[in-house]
Amino acid sequence: MAVNEVYDFTKEHMEKSIEALKRDFQTIRTGKVSVSVLDNVKVNYYGSPTALNQVATILTTDATTITITPWEKKLLKDIEKGIQEANIGVNPNNDGEVVKLFFPPMTQDQRLENVKHAKAMSEKAKVAIRNIRRDANDKIKKLEKDKAISEDESKKAQDTVQKITDDFIKKVDDSLKSKETDIMKI
Repeated sequence: MAVNEVYDFTKEHMEKSIEALKRDFQTIRTGKVSVSVLDNVKVNYYGSPTALNQVATILTTDATTITITPWEKKLLKDIEKGIQEANIGVNPNNDGEVVKLFFPPMTQDQRLENVKHAKAMSEKAKVAIRNIRRDANDKIKKLEKDKAISEDESKKAQDTVQKITDDFIKKVDDSLKSKETDIMKI
């Protein structure tokens, strides 16, 4: 493995950490309700747990309401049950045709709690990025030990890995700042 391959490995894996963080952030509610709060809802579909968006059309009808229209009417009860089990903070309203979710406007406490949750998620992403840095540095040290690169090249490569790490940590911080702004906006 060459030093450039270590850099590529590092960037690729750190990018995946950022993508995972963004997916995690989508599950946190902001001022306007998003269908992504239902991403973790599973419905019993012919005996197997299936993602809600695989068995129904999900739309936000306004800032605080989500409407779920099942593709098969007999799924209404299973959808209701799946939403209750996912514990997303609201009870489903089934009118025989669609399931509606009415989210009350967020309180200041809820907003602060969601910001805290977002900070925890970003901290988890930073840990993942630092672990990738450690793996990359281990690979560089192995190259040096195997005499594939000199000690100077090893130091330079580790400095480059640190710069890459710093860039990705900044991306995490920027994502968090943006998410915090969304959460706190009324």
